[in-house]
Amino acid sequence: MKIIKINLLNSKYPIYIGSGLLKKGVYIPYIFGKQIIIITNKKIASLYLDILKKKLLLYNVKVVILPDGEQQKNIASVKHIWDLLIYYGLNRTSTVIALGGGVIGDISGFTASCYQRGISIIHIPTTLLSQVDSSLGGKTGVNHEKVKNMIGSFYQPKAVIIDADLINTLNNRETSSGISEIIKYSLICDYIFFKWLETNIKKLVTLNKTILQFSILKSCIIKCKFFIKDEKEKNIRALLNLGHTFGHAIEQYKGYGNWLHGEAISVGIMIATKVSIEIGRLKASVLYRIYNLLLKAKLPIYVPVGMTSTNFIKLIKLDKKNLYEKTRLILLNRIGKGHIINNINEKFLCTLIDYLPKKIKLVLNR
Repeated sequence: MKIIKINLLNSKYPIYIGSGLLKKGVYIPYIFGKQIIIITNKKIASLYLDILKKKLLLYNVKVVILPDGEQQKNIASVKHIWDLLIYYGLNRTSTVIALGGGVIGDISGFTASCYQRGISIIHIPTTLLSQVDSSLGGKTGVNHEKVKNMIGSFYQPKAVIIDADLINTLNNRETSSGISEIIKYSLICDYIFFKWLETNIKKLVTLNKTILQFSILKSCIIKCKFFIKDEKEKNIRALLNLGHTFGHAIEQYKGYGNWLHGEAISVGIMIATKVSIEIGRLKASVLYRIYNLLLKAKLPIYVPVGMTSTNFIKLIKLDKKNLYEKTRLILLNRIGKGHIINNINEKFLCTLIDYLPKKIKLVLNR
């Protein structure tokens, strides 16, 4: 078991990474008060809820079980949880435990940040993507019908428990979706990690235990370095959004949940790579390496059929990372070195997007 200690200005907490952590109850010392509400979804509840509840027999435990899917990540779900928190009489001495993937973690974090102006929350992420990305750093929120993650807050947990055993039940698409974020980390700041992924990607896709745990640990270390320096994303934390401006547009255009987050980010990474090459930031020779790694991870690498530059630009203009009405993109100077650009030319971007191939690769059925 590894422990990453987070020290922020107003928050200190541990991130545990290992196997069997849910059964070991390593989260118990971080429970505040005697009242607990577990927020999860139907699928995860059927797999892990009883294991968690058996470790909490000394507490007054309530459970909220939401339907599965990105479609549930909205203010209606938050209101539903708030209603139950009030009904059950939870207060500032209570603790929320988020047991689930990115949707559950984001909803739970936002709910906890607002209820009585903030109650304690512990994250137990159950997907690869949430273990290496969304459970870390304190970003919470829900989707607006017109744009992803527009409503939210920065709210740090009391602990994050990353149990690698919990992702053994993921399907292939969910696994690949998480790997997309792992690849992103290597691209923005660690060329050696990128080369290691090129060598070990097949083992990672099959969830080889040693390769998986190293990938999770490495990704968490990278993300933590960014948000410790820039908790509220005023500057360098924005580099963690490589591919996200384009990826979020794809998710919105295709309808929440039809593309998994990591799948859309994979295509976003390819677009960002192409933009980086076209403006002279990145050598064209690296395009194949990035393309090949995403392909081996069984991720899509082409813009969805029917999605035009007009669709992209309309949605990109709503992106919360934009500054002073200028489109802000995360690009690459080289593999292992990200770059923020704040004034990309819109006409150039439209021409490039419309030029990109429009077909779906692999066996992913959408």
